[in-house]
Amino acid sequence: MKKNLIQRSAMLLVPAALSLLAASAGAQEIVRHKIPGSDFPIALAVSVPPTATLHFISGQVPPVVDKAAAPESLAAYGDTRTQSEGVLKKIKEVLAGMGLAMGDVVEMQVFLVGDPAKGSHADTKGFMEAYTQYFGGAQPNLPTRAVVQVAGLSSPGWLVEIQVIAAKK
Repeated sequence: MKKNLIQRSAMLLVPAALSLLAASAGAQEIVRHKIPGSDFPIALAVSVPPTATLHFISGQVPPVVDKAAAPESLAAYGDTRTQSEGVLKKIKEVLAGMGLAMGDVVEMQVFLVGDPAKGSHADTKGFMEAYTQYFGGAQPNLPTRAVVQVAGLSSPGWLVEIQVIAAKK
């Protein structure tokens, strides 16, 4: 008798527990933590629940903007802002092809080469002018981000390469 009572109780509790687990798993969202006291357009951190799917997007490089210029020259690809705009547009297209959007980006790694026109310093201002067209304005979902200056990329004409991770529930 006691055994039957335990079995019946378990039969009632298991579906209730599973229902509660499903409801709590469904309630988990991607959380973007703002930088306290700052309006800088990056997140301090992003928390991704285990129910989200992560998408790792390979580094994207700039498209040629001047086909008349020498193939591996800066003139072929443009300045940092132009290259950043082209790379971010490519990332947007890659994401769209996967059913994702720029708002799904949770992490970004940016590699900038020092611009000879800027004394071989990375043109972070030019990069930010392109970046803020996609993040921090009408599209409020901010990623975490690192921007580093590197000695060079695979092509001498490239000043920018960007790699992202996107997440979606």
